[in-house]
Amino acid sequence: MPSSLFFRQATFVIASIFILTVLFNSRAPAEPKANNLASLLTIKEWNVPWKDSRPRDPYVAPDGIVWFVGQVGNYVAKLNPETGEMKKFDIPGAGPHTVVVSEDGTPWYAGNKDKHIGQVNPETGQVTLFLMPEGIKDPHTMDWTSDGQLWFTAQWSNIVGKLNTDTGKVEKVALPDRNMRPYGLIVGPDERPWIAFMGTNAIGTINPHTMALEIIHTPGEDSLIRRIDMTSDGRIWWGDNSMGHIGVYDPNGKTMKQWPTPGGEAAGIYALTVDDRDRLWYVETGLQPNRFIGFDTRTEQFISINEVPSGGISIRHMVFDKKSRAIWFATDANTVGRATVPE
Repeated sequence: MPSSLFFRQATFVIASIFILTVLFNSRAPAEPKANNLASLLTIKEWNVPWKDSRPRDPYVAPDGIVWFVGQVGNYVAKLNPETGEMKKFDIPGAGPHTVVVSEDGTPWYAGNKDKHIGQVNPETGQVTLFLMPEGIKDPHTMDWTSDGQLWFTAQWSNIVGKLNTDTGKVEKVALPDRNMRPYGLIVGPDERPWIAFMGTNAIGTINPHTMALEIIHTPGEDSLIRRIDMTSDGRIWWGDNSMGHIGVYDPNGKTMKQWPTPGGEAAGIYALTVDDRDRLWYVETGLQPNRFIGFDTRTEQFISINEVPSGGISIRHMVFDKKSRAIWFATDANTVGRATVPE
């Protein structure tokens, strides 16, 4: 074969390989940049001794004791993080969601299956029931006002309510559309509750003085928002369980912005909280093992990814405790966990 012909054929082959390589690489999905980040959290988990009881929604009391509920196990329980000792108080039939602790150390839980909110004596476990009025069958997520009252959601009742913890009186706000499914809730420094809606692409807020409801729609019509929180600048952050986004709403400028999560649409964003450095932490529960994602809300950059040692299965709600500098969470893998954040 003439050398010139051989050279032309070899050049053609090399060029073809180069072109095919470029085309393949351009079509291959790029790994999100955030997946290459360091793991900034230090995670410790305690095994819950009551099997398959779905421990969830821990809350740190002023004395450092961590309270949580067993949604399937029908109990409220406490963990001493120093010793690992746990103790539970049975609340038959309650199907509890969410426990919050008052400033005097008294835990309150939402009796999701039994139409009540319960106040628990932290020493004896004796429960005082606050029965829900007509139309509220499933109190769900709760948060405190500064004067010790409780705002709460009732997902399937399609209602947001406020319990006067002194009198037991409940004020309620019925939602305008069926199946809006109010879910996560937080109360801001101005006493205004903010709500995540599971049944429509929206978040909402209520004027605590007039009880007027405002609904703010998010960009994706297929959004499914479970949890919500606020940074120190008053911006409202949420996780989109369906579409794999985190989002923010600025009430001052009435603007919105969204970012795709590293795990994509299958991430199943669920539990979410903000720490004292205005870093957003949330959990991708659609992936196994579950993993914590950190996002700096000031620089608008992803900063951390941590896999949950137990696998998690599902982490439904979590809170940041400034004193312990930790995010407290519980898992369907039957653990209670502490994720310590960096300074």
